[in-house]
Amino acid sequence: MFWGTRGSIPTPGADTARYGGNTPCVAVTRRPDRLLILDAGSGIRPLGHALMQHQNGGLHADILLSHTHWDHIQGLPFFKPLARRANSIAIYGAPQESPQGRVALEEILDRQMDPMVFPVPLRSLGASIHITEIGEQELEVDGFHVRSFRLRHPGVTLGYRLTPRSGAREVAYTTDNELGPGGAYPLPADWRARLAEALAGVDTLIHDAMYSDAMIDARGGWGHSTPRQAVELAAECGARRLVLFHHEPEHDDAMMDALLADARAHARAVCPALTVDAAVEGMTIEL
Repeated sequence: MFWGTRGSIPTPGADTARYGGNTPCVAVTRRPDRLLILDAGSGIRPLGHALMQHQNGGLHADILLSHTHWDHIQGLPFFKPLARRANSIAIYGAPQESPQGRVALEEILDRQMDPMVFPVPLRSLGASIHITEIGEQELEVDGFHVRSFRLRHPGVTLGYRLTPRSGAREVAYTTDNELGPGGAYPLPADWRARLAEALAGVDTLIHDAMYSDAMIDARGGWGHSTPRQAVELAAECGARRLVLFHHEPEHDDAMMDALLADARAHARAVCPALTVDAAVEGMTIEL
């Protein structure tokens, strides 16, 4: 289920009520006491409240972070299951590079809960918290085989392909990814072919579609894509369904309607079999 669909900053209000104003968070449910979470933006807060309302015993959650820009981790301090001792939370993500050198993932998460800016340190919370650094690799997370791969975005940003062990349909989560020519990223020249290979044959592709065609030229190098670019990637990798994600804060519901309509029209021209939707808070996808 989509609990946060917006990029950059939460945008609550009447103008964004239909598509949602929380920043990225997607929950993949395996069973009542276990789930996998993609990113920890402000959408993880209402997810946590829902989990606590229905929790009887201990909960185990695996959180895969695409990267540590604030809109993707800002909800973590408010994730209620972190406060309960019976719970176990495993967090996976990449370390980052700064002018001073490598910064560990745990240090980054600690910094946003430093006493100068937040009253409770991360390690003071009741749950058992395990932080694991990953890069481009394959790993097993309860219920899923996970393949992680680099995306074109400032900092070390990972996309994820999830293959359910149950044999259900695969889903790929590729937010904050620049498909256009802008920007200089530490990726090989054949990055597009590598990305298409990593996504080949996936059933559902959740992809960044933050900027309109009118915005993209002025924002090259910012690490985002347009809905039409996402459609073309979905067609290239043979996806059955595309979900547009990481909506621009300035785009109200009417603008999102227009962008979705244009993306669907583009899909009819380049890949008629492709189903195109835009992520909406509360939307559920069956795998």
